Amino acid sequence: MAVAADPYDRPMIDTADAAVEKAKLQKHFGRADIFFFLVCTLVGVDGLGTLATQGGAGFTWLIVSVLFFAVPSALLLAELGAAYTDEGGPYIWVRLAFGRLAGAVNNFFYWVTNPVWMGGTLVGTAVGGFIVFFNNGNDYGKTTMYVIAIVFIWLGVLFAVLSFKVGKWIATIGAIARFLLLGFFSIIVVVYGAKHGFHGIGAGGFKPTYTSFVLLVPLILFSLVGFELPNAAGEEMENPQRDVPAGIRRSVVATALLYGLPVLGILLVLPASQASGLAGFPDAIKQALTIFGGSVSTASDGTVTSNLSGFGEVIGWSMGALIGIVAFTSGLTWIMGSDRTLAVSCYDGAGPRWFGAFSSRFGTPVRVNVLSGVVSTGIFIAATEITNGNAAKFFNVALALAISTTLISYLAIFPAAWKLRRDRPHHPRPYSAPFLPLLTIVSMAAILFCVVQILFPGLGDSWFGVDYRPDDWNQSERGIYLLTEAIPLVIFFAISVVFWYAGRRHLRKSGEQLVEPVAPVPV
Repeated sequence: MAVAADPYDRPMIDTADAAVEKAKLQKHFGRADIFFFLVCTLVGVDGLGTLATQGGAGFTWLIVSVLFFAVPSALLLAELGAAYTDEGGPYIWVRLAFGRLAGAVNNFFYWVTNPVWMGGTLVGTAVGGFIVFFNNGNDYGKTTMYVIAIVFIWLGVLFAVLSFKVGKWIATIGAIARFLLLGFFSIIVVVYGAKHGFHGIGAGGFKPTYTSFVLLVPLILFSLVGFELPNAAGEEMENPQRDVPAGIRRSVVATALLYGLPVLGILLVLPASQASGLAGFPDAIKQALTIFGGSVSTASDGTVTSNLSGFGEVIGWSMGALIGIVAFTSGLTWIMGSDRTLAVSCYDGAGPRWFGAFSSRFGTPVRVNVLSGVVSTGIFIAATEITNGNAAKFFNVALALAISTTLISYLAIFPAAWKLRRDRPHHPRPYSAPFLPLLTIVSMAAILFCVVQILFPGLGDSWFGVDYRPDDWNQSERGIYLLTEAIPLVIFFAISVVFWYAGRRHLRKSGEQLVEPVAPVPV
């Protein structure tokens, strides 16, 4: 029995508002661009130090997570990304599978993660690198922190506003910066070890434990999501059916190497006690760079201090700059992608129509870009004031919130592949993931466990016990910690429902149909 082509060729969203906004989109996204964009999206340095705090177990859980989470989820998203190529991909998939309300709520969490992350963790990461290489390890004052954050956030907004023709090159620069930073570090750490001896960990040091699983796997999963992000600009791609699966396949390998080698290097250079979530990776680089000029001293309490001089200091400035570029472009690519999904949901009736507007000049969602900048700035101010300028607490709160909002959004994205395959069995799929139900179950189980552990660290063993709570937090503060995570989540949920209601009202007034799209009938 033949299947009519026309029903499958029509857009998944075909309202009058969608037609107006889609006419402004510009195609600038090729296969190489998708690969570099994914590398920039997936590979960051904000969690590398944290992975090393659990010794070899961090490396073990990283490899396990790549094999049993990154690969399965990448296969799911490759199918979705090649089959459903409308602008705003992640929103489109959830909306088609579960309806406009589910799409609105899920997409708001997907979007809000990124201004939270940019205004919180990524600013902290950049500051951490600057402190190590440009300020002799001394903390900046609150005023300096504010200046750095404002420049960091709003420069990102500026680049997000520019067309993808410009933005994709910023992502390419960010990807190259990752290869330079992490590749160079992987080389010099071997040279350092050959010269000074490796601190090393024996084979037993790589043994995974439940404690290390709870502490690290949520962060690792957070670092391994994002394969779907290029599809946020699905209609700006030149050939998504061909390029999305290829880009995802290559980025899985690149991500595993770019994370695995530096983490192993940190373990070889720094004792686990010296690595911190904020500056562990910069500290490891600084110690390794002493081979070019500088010294390493160990205090009576075992604290290791590295000082650079001469050529070592010059290279250190370059490394500090690269850390800033990597942190900046991590946030930028996510903002570029997630802002598009929010704008699409708003012109589809799952949010205020005012935010569902693309610039005729740039082909970008300028209003949502500015909204991201405002939220990022607000998050930075709130986190700084709540933690009273304590950089470590600031980092921990912001990172945990970013992880929780991110992972929650995938609770609807991952099962969308299975649901759409069942509901739309005749829809063309240039790539079909094998064992789709199993991949979905494995990915969802990992996400659910990690969300619970982010909100209640150590639950099931010792909630907020000494082995599970973030650094610089006390047992008596577990209620405060929970509130810093739970209150924003409740607020985000409430806002997402308000967005959906505003979009629904607009659809009613404009006379658009409120029914959800149905699968085309084969003929």
